[in-house]
Amino acid sequence: MKYYLWTAGCQMNVADSQRVASVLEKLEFASTDDVEQADVIVLNTCVVRQSAEDKAYGRLNSLRGLKQRRPQVVINLMGCLVGVKGNPALKEAFPHVDVFSGPADPAPLVAFLTASDGRALDNDEVKTRHAIMDEELLLPLRERGRLVSAYVPVVNGCSHACTFCVIPYRRGAESSRPVDEIVNEVRLLVEQGVREVTLLGQIVDRYGMDQKSGVTLVDLLRKVHEIDSLQRIRFLTSHPNWMTDELLDVVAELPKVCEHIEVPVQAGDDEVLRRMKRGYTSDDYRRLVDRIRERIPGCSIATDMIVGFPGESAEQFQRSYGLLAELKMDVAHLARFSPRPETVAARRMPDDVPEAEKMERFRALEELQAGIAAEINSAYLGRTVEVLVEEKHRGRWKGRTRNNKLVFFEAEGSLRGELVPVRIEWTGPWTMIGVPARREPERESVAGDATAHENVSD
Repeated sequence: MKYYLWTAGCQMNVADSQRVASVLEKLEFASTDDVEQADVIVLNTCVVRQSAEDKAYGRLNSLRGLKQRRPQVVINLMGCLVGVKGNPALKEAFPHVDVFSGPADPAPLVAFLTASDGRALDNDEVKTRHAIMDEELLLPLRERGRLVSAYVPVVNGCSHACTFCVIPYRRGAESSRPVDEIVNEVRLLVEQGVREVTLLGQIVDRYGMDQKSGVTLVDLLRKVHEIDSLQRIRFLTSHPNWMTDELLDVVAELPKVCEHIEVPVQAGDDEVLRRMKRGYTSDDYRRLVDRIRERIPGCSIATDMIVGFPGESAEQFQRSYGLLAELKMDVAHLARFSPRPETVAARRMPDDVPEAEKMERFRALEELQAGIAAEINSAYLGRTVEVLVEEKHRGRWKGRTRNNKLVFFEAEGSLRGELVPVRIEWTGPWTMIGVPARREPERESVAGDATAHENVSD
Protein backbone atom coordinates (compact mmCIF):
# COMPACT_ATOMS: atom_id res chain seq x y z
CA MET A 1 0.00 0.00 0.00
CA LYS A 2 1.36 3.41 -1.00
CA TYR A 3 0.55 7.06 -0.31
CA TYR A 4 1.18 10.21 -2.35
CA LEU A 5 1.37 13.55 -0.55
CA TRP A 6 1.18 16.98 -2.21
CA THR A 7 1.88 20.05 -0.06
CA ALA A 8 1.33 23.71 -0.88
CA GLY A 9 1.81 26.83 1.19
CA CYS A 10 3.60 27.77 4.36
CA GLN A 11 5.93 26.07 6.82
CA MET A 12 2.90 25.11 8.93
CA ASN A 13 1.63 23.01 6.04
CA VAL A 14 5.02 21.35 5.68
CA ALA A 15 4.90 20.38 9.37
CA ASP A 16 1.30 19.17 9.02
CA SER A 17 2.24 17.00 6.04
CA GLN A 18 5.10 15.39 7.98
CA ARG A 19 2.61 14.44 10.69
CA VAL A 20 0.20 12.94 8.14
CA ALA A 21 3.01 11.00 6.46
CA SER A 22 4.13 9.67 9.83
CA VAL A 23 0.60 8.52 10.66
CA LEU A 24 0.20 6.82 7.27
CA GLU A 25 3.49 5.00 7.68
CA LYS A 26 2.34 3.74 11.09
CA LEU A 27 -0.62 2.30 9.18
CA GLU A 28 1.98 0.54 6.97
CA PHE A 29 1.68 2.73 3.90
CA ALA A 30 4.87 3.53 1.98
CA SER A 31 5.60 6.83 0.25
CA THR A 32 5.56 7.16 -3.53
CA ASP A 33 6.28 10.07 -5.87
CA ASP A 34 4.04 8.55 -8.57
CA VAL A 35 0.42 9.56 -8.00
CA GLU A 36 -0.69 6.81 -10.40
CA GLN A 37 0.74 4.17 -8.05
CA ALA A 38 -0.80 5.56 -4.86
CA ASP A 39 -3.55 3.91 -2.85
CA VAL A 40 -4.03 7.08 -0.78
CA ILE A 41 -3.63 10.60 -2.18
CA VAL A 42 -3.42 13.56 0.19
CA LEU A 43 -3.60 17.15 -1.05
CA ASN A 44 -2.56 19.59 1.70
CA THR A 45 -3.78 22.97 0.52
CA CYS A 46 -3.18 26.68 1.04
CA VAL A 47 -5.53 29.62 0.39
CA VAL A 48 -3.46 32.59 1.61
CA ARG A 49 -3.44 33.89 -1.97
CA GLN A 50 -5.73 33.24 -4.90
CA SER A 51 -2.89 31.65 -6.87
CA ALA A 52 -2.42 29.01 -4.16
CA GLU A 53 -6.15 28.26 -4.11
CA ASP A 54 -6.20 27.96 -7.90
CA LYS A 55 -3.36 25.42 -7.76
CA ALA A 56 -5.37 23.33 -5.29
CA TYR A 57 -8.41 23.35 -7.57
CA GLY A 58 -6.18 22.40 -10.48
CA ARG A 59 -4.82 19.38 -8.61
CA LEU A 60 -8.29 18.33 -7.51
CA ASN A 61 -9.62 18.45 -11.06
CA SER A 62 -6.61 16.52 -12.36
CA LEU A 63 -7.56 13.58 -10.10
CA ARG A 64 -11.06 13.06 -11.52
CA GLY A 65 -9.84 10.75 -14.25
CA LEU A 66 -7.65 8.76 -11.86
CA LYS A 67 -10.60 8.20 -9.53
CA GLN A 68 -12.70 6.98 -12.47
CA ARG A 69 -9.99 4.52 -13.53
CA ARG A 70 -9.25 3.38 -9.99
CA PRO A 71 -12.35 3.88 -7.81
CA GLN A 72 -10.62 2.19 -4.86
CA VAL A 73 -8.02 4.96 -4.48
CA VAL A 74 -8.66 7.17 -1.43
CA ILE A 75 -8.43 10.91 -2.02
CA ASN A 76 -8.03 13.18 1.02
CA LEU A 77 -8.37 16.96 0.70
CA MET A 78 -6.94 18.69 3.74
CA GLY A 79 -5.61 22.04 4.90
CA CYS A 80 -6.82 25.61 4.66
CA LEU A 81 -9.06 25.04 1.65
CA VAL A 82 -11.21 22.89 3.93
CA GLY A 83 -10.66 24.96 7.08
CA VAL A 84 -11.37 24.12 10.70
CA LYS A 85 -15.15 24.41 10.20
CA GLY A 86 -15.29 22.39 7.01
CA ASN A 87 -16.67 23.49 3.66
CA PRO A 88 -19.83 21.69 2.46
CA ALA A 89 -19.58 23.29 -0.98
CA LEU A 90 -16.39 21.33 -1.62
CA LYS A 91 -18.22 18.01 -1.25
CA GLU A 92 -20.66 19.05 -3.96
CA ALA A 93 -17.99 20.39 -6.26
CA PHE A 94 -15.61 17.44 -5.86
CA PRO A 95 -17.61 14.24 -5.29
CA HIS A 96 -14.53 12.16 -6.16
CA VAL A 97 -12.91 13.23 -2.87
CA ASP A 98 -13.40 10.65 -0.10
CA VAL A 99 -12.13 12.51 2.97
CA PHE A 100 -12.11 16.19 3.93
CA SER A 101 -9.93 17.30 6.84
CA GLY A 102 -8.86 20.66 8.22
CA PRO A 103 -5.35 21.91 8.91
CA ALA A 104 -3.13 19.77 11.16
CA ASP A 105 -5.82 17.11 11.51
CA PRO A 106 -5.09 13.60 10.22
CA ALA A 107 -7.93 12.11 12.32
CA PRO A 108 -10.62 12.04 9.56
CA LEU A 109 -8.26 10.21 7.21
CA VAL A 110 -7.27 7.73 9.91
CA ALA A 111 -10.96 7.20 10.71
CA PHE A 112 -11.72 6.44 7.07
CA LEU A 113 -8.77 4.08 6.60
CA THR A 114 -9.25 2.17 9.87
CA ALA A 115 -13.03 1.65 9.78
CA SER A 116 -13.54 -2.11 10.09
CA ASP A 117 -17.30 -2.47 10.40
CA GLY A 118 -18.50 -0.59 7.38
CA ARG A 119 -18.73 2.81 9.05
CA ALA A 120 -16.19 5.55 9.58
CA LEU A 121 -15.06 6.09 13.15
CA ASP A 122 -15.48 9.54 14.61
CA ASN A 123 -12.41 11.39 15.87
CA ASP A 124 -12.88 10.38 19.51
CA GLU A 125 -13.15 6.72 18.53
CA VAL A 126 -9.97 7.00 16.49
CA LYS A 127 -8.10 8.41 19.46
CA THR A 128 -9.53 5.78 21.81
CA ARG A 129 -9.32 2.66 19.66
CA HIS A 130 -6.23 3.59 17.71
CA ALA A 131 -3.43 4.95 19.89
CA ILE A 132 -1.69 5.86 16.66
CA MET A 133 -3.00 9.42 16.95
CA ASP A 134 -1.22 9.89 20.26
CA GLU A 135 1.97 7.98 19.57
CA GLU A 136 5.33 9.66 19.44
CA LEU A 137 5.91 11.71 16.34
CA LEU A 138 8.26 10.07 13.85
CA LEU A 139 9.50 11.59 10.65
CA PRO A 140 8.54 9.82 7.42
CA LEU A 141 11.06 7.11 6.52
CA ARG A 142 12.53 9.09 3.62
CA GLU A 143 13.39 11.95 6.00
CA ARG A 144 14.75 10.06 9.02
CA GLY A 145 18.46 10.66 9.28
CA ARG A 146 18.30 12.98 6.26
CA LEU A 147 16.22 15.93 7.41
CA VAL A 148 18.55 18.46 9.03
CA SER A 149 16.10 21.31 9.66
CA ALA A 150 12.50 20.77 10.79
CA TYR A 151 9.46 22.93 11.52
CA VAL A 152 7.66 22.61 14.87
CA PRO A 153 4.29 24.37 15.30
CA VAL A 154 4.00 25.96 18.75
CA VAL A 155 0.98 28.24 18.22
CA ASN A 156 -1.89 27.03 16.06
CA GLY A 157 -4.34 29.48 14.53
CA CYS A 158 -4.49 33.23 15.05
CA SER A 159 -6.86 35.68 16.79
CA HIS A 160 -5.38 38.97 15.58
CA ALA A 161 -7.47 39.11 12.39
CA CYS A 162 -5.68 41.53 10.10
CA THR A 163 -8.23 42.69 7.54
CA PHE A 164 -6.45 40.95 4.63
CA CYS A 165 -5.68 37.62 6.34
CA VAL A 166 -7.74 34.46 6.00
CA ILE A 167 -5.78 32.41 8.54
CA PRO A 168 -8.10 33.01 11.55
CA TYR A 169 -11.03 31.78 9.46
CA ARG A 170 -9.27 28.67 8.16
CA ARG A 171 -6.95 27.66 11.02
CA GLY A 172 -9.09 28.89 13.89
CA ALA A 173 -8.38 30.87 17.01
CA GLU A 174 -4.95 31.15 18.57
CA SER A 175 -4.01 28.10 20.63
CA SER A 176 -0.59 27.46 22.19
CA ARG A 177 0.71 23.91 22.57
CA PRO A 178 1.99 22.81 25.99
CA VAL A 179 5.70 23.36 26.60
CA ASP A 180 6.36 19.72 27.53
CA GLU A 181 4.69 18.50 24.33
CA ILE A 182 6.83 20.81 22.18
CA VAL A 183 10.06 19.94 23.98
CA ASN A 184 9.33 16.24 23.63
CA GLU A 185 8.66 16.63 19.92
CA VAL A 186 11.92 18.52 19.40
CA ARG A 187 13.82 15.89 21.38
CA LEU A 188 12.34 13.13 19.18
CA LEU A 189 13.23 15.03 16.02
CA VAL A 190 16.81 15.39 17.23
CA GLU A 191 16.95 11.66 17.90
CA GLN A 192 15.90 11.16 14.26
CA GLY A 193 18.76 13.30 12.93
CA VAL A 194 17.37 16.84 12.99
CA ARG A 195 19.92 19.48 14.01
CA GLU A 196 17.89 22.67 13.62
CA VAL A 197 14.27 23.46 14.49
CA THR A 198 12.11 26.42 13.60
CA LEU A 199 9.32 27.13 16.09
CA LEU A 200 6.22 28.21 14.17
CA GLY A 201 3.27 30.43 14.90
CA GLN A 202 1.22 32.85 12.86
CA ILE A 203 2.28 35.29 15.58
CA VAL A 204 4.91 33.21 17.33
CA ASP A 205 5.75 35.99 19.82
CA ARG A 206 2.28 35.50 21.33
CA TYR A 207 3.13 31.96 22.40
CA GLY A 208 1.48 31.26 25.77
CA MET A 209 -0.60 34.45 25.85
CA ASP A 210 -3.82 32.46 25.37
CA GLN A 211 -2.99 30.29 28.40
CA LYS A 212 -3.07 30.96 32.16
CA SER A 213 0.29 29.32 32.83
CA GLY A 214 2.26 32.53 32.28
CA VAL A 215 4.72 30.69 30.00
CA THR A 216 6.09 32.82 27.16
CA LEU A 217 8.16 32.29 24.02
CA VAL A 218 11.20 33.32 26.05
CA ASP A 219 10.55 30.44 28.46
CA LEU A 220 10.01 28.02 25.59
CA LEU A 221 13.25 29.04 23.89
CA ARG A 222 15.16 28.40 27.13
CA LYS A 223 13.61 24.93 27.47
CA VAL A 224 14.31 23.93 23.86
CA HIS A 225 17.84 25.30 24.18
CA GLU A 226 18.60 22.65 26.82
CA ILE A 227 18.10 19.74 24.40
CA ASP A 228 21.37 17.92 23.73
CA SER A 229 22.61 17.59 20.13
CA LEU A 230 20.29 20.34 18.91
CA GLN A 231 22.53 22.86 17.19
CA ARG A 232 20.27 25.70 16.09
CA ILE A 233 16.87 27.23 16.95
CA ARG A 234 14.84 29.67 14.88
CA PHE A 235 11.32 31.05 15.28
CA LEU A 236 8.78 32.74 13.00
CA THR A 237 6.69 34.68 12.24
CA SER A 238 6.95 37.64 14.60
CA HIS A 239 4.63 40.65 14.87
CA PRO A 240 5.92 44.14 15.68
CA ASN A 241 3.41 44.57 18.52
CA TRP A 242 4.67 41.59 20.50
CA MET A 243 8.40 41.59 19.88
CA THR A 244 9.65 42.57 23.33
CA ASP A 245 13.11 43.57 24.46
CA GLU A 246 13.10 40.45 26.66
CA LEU A 247 12.66 38.30 23.58
CA LEU A 248 15.39 40.14 21.68
CA ASP A 249 17.73 39.77 24.64
CA VAL A 250 17.21 36.02 24.87
CA VAL A 251 18.04 35.69 21.16
CA ALA A 252 21.31 37.49 21.85
CA GLU A 253 21.95 35.46 25.00
CA LEU A 254 21.29 31.85 23.97
CA PRO A 255 24.02 30.42 21.69
CA LYS A 256 21.69 28.02 19.84
CA VAL A 257 19.12 30.69 18.93
CA CYS A 258 20.02 32.12 15.53
CA GLU A 259 20.44 35.80 14.79
CA HIS A 260 17.58 36.03 12.31
CA ILE A 261 14.21 37.74 12.83
CA GLU A 262 11.22 37.58 10.51
CA VAL A 263 8.92 40.50 11.32
CA PRO A 264 6.54 41.66 8.56
CA VAL A 265 5.75 45.34 8.10
CA GLN A 266 3.21 44.79 5.26
CA ALA A 267 3.11 48.51 4.28
CA GLY A 268 5.04 51.72 4.84
CA ASP A 269 2.05 54.08 4.91
CA ASP A 270 0.26 54.65 8.22
CA GLU A 271 -3.23 54.90 6.76
CA VAL A 272 -2.78 51.63 4.88
CA LEU A 273 -1.46 50.01 8.06
CA ARG A 274 -4.53 51.26 9.94
CA ARG A 275 -6.89 49.78 7.34
CA MET A 276 -4.92 46.54 7.49
CA LYS A 277 -5.51 46.56 11.27
CA ARG A 278 -1.83 46.06 11.99
CA GLY A 279 -1.76 48.09 15.19
CA TYR A 280 1.46 50.07 14.68
CA THR A 281 2.83 52.95 12.59
CA SER A 282 5.75 53.05 10.20
CA ASP A 283 7.76 54.92 12.83
CA ASP A 284 6.97 52.19 15.39
CA TYR A 285 8.42 49.70 12.93
CA ARG A 286 11.52 51.81 12.34
CA ARG A 287 12.16 51.92 16.09
CA LEU A 288 11.74 48.13 16.30
CA VAL A 289 14.33 47.57 13.57
CA ASP A 290 16.71 49.86 15.42
CA ARG A 291 16.18 47.86 18.64
CA ILE A 292 16.79 44.55 16.88
CA ARG A 293 20.06 45.76 15.36
CA GLU A 294 21.18 47.30 18.63
CA ARG A 295 20.41 44.30 20.85
CA ILE A 296 21.37 41.44 18.47
CA PRO A 297 24.71 42.02 16.74
CA GLY A 298 24.84 40.28 13.37
CA CYS A 299 21.07 39.84 13.14
CA SER A 300 19.49 39.61 9.71
CA ILE A 301 15.90 40.80 9.32
CA ALA A 302 13.24 39.58 6.92
CA THR A 303 9.98 41.40 6.27
CA ASP A 304 6.78 41.03 4.24
CA MET A 305 5.08 43.67 2.09
CA ILE A 306 1.74 43.68 0.29
CA VAL A 307 1.24 45.98 -2.70
CA GLY A 308 -2.11 47.06 -4.10
CA PHE A 309 -4.08 46.87 -0.85
CA PRO A 310 -7.57 48.38 -1.34
CA GLY A 311 -7.34 52.13 -1.62
CA GLU A 312 -3.53 52.23 -1.83
CA SER A 313 -2.61 55.33 -3.78
CA ALA A 314 0.60 55.85 -5.74
CA GLU A 315 1.79 58.19 -2.98
CA GLN A 316 1.08 55.59 -0.29
CA PHE A 317 2.96 52.97 -2.27
CA GLN A 318 5.93 55.31 -2.49
CA ARG A 319 6.02 55.39 1.31
CA SER A 320 6.34 51.61 1.31
CA TYR A 321 9.07 51.84 -1.30
CA GLY A 322 10.85 54.48 0.74
CA LEU A 323 10.65 52.46 3.95
CA LEU A 324 12.16 49.40 2.29
CA ALA A 325 14.90 51.51 0.72
CA GLU A 326 15.64 53.14 4.07
CA LEU A 327 15.70 50.08 6.33
CA LYS A 328 17.62 47.78 3.95
CA MET A 329 16.27 44.41 5.01
CA ASP A 330 18.08 41.19 4.20
CA VAL A 331 14.91 39.63 2.77
CA ALA A 332 11.55 41.03 1.69
CA HIS A 333 8.73 38.60 0.90
CA LEU A 334 6.52 40.47 -1.55
CA ALA A 335 2.90 39.85 -2.52
CA ARG A 336 0.19 41.47 -4.61
CA PHE A 337 -3.06 41.87 -2.71
CA SER A 338 -5.77 39.37 -3.55
CA PRO A 339 -9.08 39.41 -1.63
CA ARG A 340 -9.60 36.34 0.55
CA PRO A 341 -13.12 35.09 1.34
CA GLU A 342 -14.50 35.99 4.78
CA THR A 343 -11.89 38.65 5.48
CA VAL A 344 -12.84 42.25 6.26
CA ALA A 345 -10.95 43.45 3.20
CA ALA A 346 -12.96 41.15 0.93
CA ARG A 347 -16.30 42.04 2.51
CA ARG A 348 -15.93 45.79 2.99
CA MET A 349 -13.11 47.13 0.82
CA PRO A 350 -13.27 47.28 -2.98
CA ASP A 351 -10.27 45.71 -4.72
CA ASP A 352 -9.71 48.95 -6.61
CA VAL A 353 -6.03 48.86 -7.57
CA PRO A 354 -5.76 47.51 -11.15
CA GLU A 355 -3.79 44.29 -11.58
CA ALA A 356 -1.37 45.98 -13.95
CA GLU A 357 -0.62 48.60 -11.31
CA LYS A 358 -0.16 45.92 -8.64
CA MET A 359 2.35 44.15 -10.85
CA GLU A 360 4.22 47.38 -11.59
CA ARG A 361 4.52 48.11 -7.86
CA PHE A 362 5.53 44.52 -7.14
CA ARG A 363 8.30 44.67 -9.77
CA ALA A 364 9.56 47.98 -8.39
CA LEU A 365 9.94 46.55 -4.88
CA GLU A 366 11.42 43.34 -6.28
CA GLU A 367 14.12 45.26 -8.15
CA LEU A 368 14.81 47.46 -5.13
CA GLN A 369 15.18 44.48 -2.80
CA ALA A 370 17.44 42.62 -5.19
CA GLY A 371 19.85 45.54 -5.12
CA ILE A 372 19.68 45.83 -1.33
CA ALA A 373 20.29 42.09 -0.83
CA ALA A 374 23.18 42.11 -3.30
CA GLU A 375 24.78 45.00 -1.43
CA ILE A 376 24.39 43.34 1.96
CA ASN A 377 25.71 39.99 0.77
CA SER A 378 28.68 41.50 -1.06
CA ALA A 379 30.12 42.44 2.34
CA TYR A 380 30.63 38.69 3.00
CA LEU A 381 33.22 38.29 0.24
CA GLY A 382 36.40 36.84 1.71
CA ARG A 383 34.80 36.16 5.09
CA THR A 384 34.39 32.77 6.74
CA VAL A 385 30.96 31.81 8.00
CA GLU A 386 29.52 28.78 9.78
CA VAL A 387 27.21 26.74 7.55
CA LEU A 388 24.83 24.04 8.74
CA VAL A 389 24.84 21.60 5.80
CA GLU A 390 21.36 20.46 4.76
CA GLU A 391 21.76 18.44 1.56
CA LYS A 392 23.59 18.03 -1.72
CA HIS A 393 22.16 20.02 -4.63
CA ARG A 394 23.46 19.66 -8.19
CA GLY A 395 26.83 18.41 -7.02
CA ARG A 396 27.31 21.06 -4.33
CA TRP A 397 26.59 20.99 -0.63
CA LYS A 398 23.85 23.39 0.39
CA GLY A 399 23.34 24.99 3.79
CA ARG A 400 22.60 28.15 5.72
CA THR A 401 24.48 30.49 7.99
CA ARG A 402 23.17 31.40 11.42
CA ASN A 403 21.56 34.51 9.97
CA ASN A 404 19.88 32.49 7.22
CA LYS A 405 22.16 33.17 4.25
CA LEU A 406 22.01 30.37 1.68
CA VAL A 407 25.50 29.04 0.87
CA PHE A 408 26.72 26.46 -1.67
CA PHE A 409 30.16 24.83 -1.65
CA GLU A 410 31.96 21.78 -3.01
CA ALA A 411 33.61 19.23 -0.73
CA GLU A 412 34.30 15.52 -0.52
CA GLY A 413 32.70 13.19 2.01
CA SER A 414 29.33 13.14 3.77
CA LEU A 415 28.67 16.50 5.43
CA ARG A 416 24.90 16.40 5.93
CA GLY A 417 24.07 17.83 9.36
CA GLU A 418 27.61 19.10 9.96
CA LEU A 419 28.65 22.64 10.88
CA VAL A 420 31.26 23.63 8.30
CA PRO A 421 33.31 26.86 8.17
CA VAL A 422 33.08 28.20 4.61
CA ARG A 423 35.03 31.08 3.07
CA ILE A 424 32.79 33.09 0.76
CA GLU A 425 34.15 33.63 -2.77
CA TRP A 426 31.04 34.77 -4.66
CA THR A 427 27.85 36.56 -3.61
CA GLY A 428 24.54 37.38 -5.25
CA PRO A 429 21.23 38.74 -3.96
CA TRP A 430 19.88 35.35 -2.90
CA THR A 431 22.84 32.96 -2.55
CA MET A 432 26.55 32.79 -1.86
CA ILE A 433 29.24 30.34 -2.97
CA GLY A 434 32.36 29.44 -1.03
CA VAL A 435 34.98 26.84 -0.18
CA PRO A 436 35.61 24.96 3.08
CA ALA A 437 37.93 26.89 5.36
CA ARG A 438 40.24 25.77 8.14
CA ARG A 439 39.99 28.70 10.48
CA GLU A 440 37.08 29.45 12.81
CA PRO A 441 34.18 31.38 11.22
CA GLU A 442 33.75 35.04 12.05
CA ARG A 443 30.67 36.28 13.86
CA GLU A 444 28.12 37.24 11.21
CA SER A 445 27.98 40.92 12.02
CA VAL A 446 27.54 42.49 8.60
CA ALA A 447 23.80 42.00 8.12
CA GLY A 448 22.91 43.48 11.48
CA ASP A 449 25.44 46.30 11.54
CA ALA A 450 23.51 49.55 11.25
CA THR A 451 26.52 51.29 9.72
CA ALA A 452 26.55 48.78 6.88
CA HIS A 453 23.00 49.73 5.96
CA GLU A 454 23.24 53.83 6.00
CA ASN A 455 12.32 38.80 7.22
CA VAL A 456 3.25 27.59 8.81
CA SER A 457 3.84 35.08 7.94
CA ASP A 458 1.60 37.58 9.50
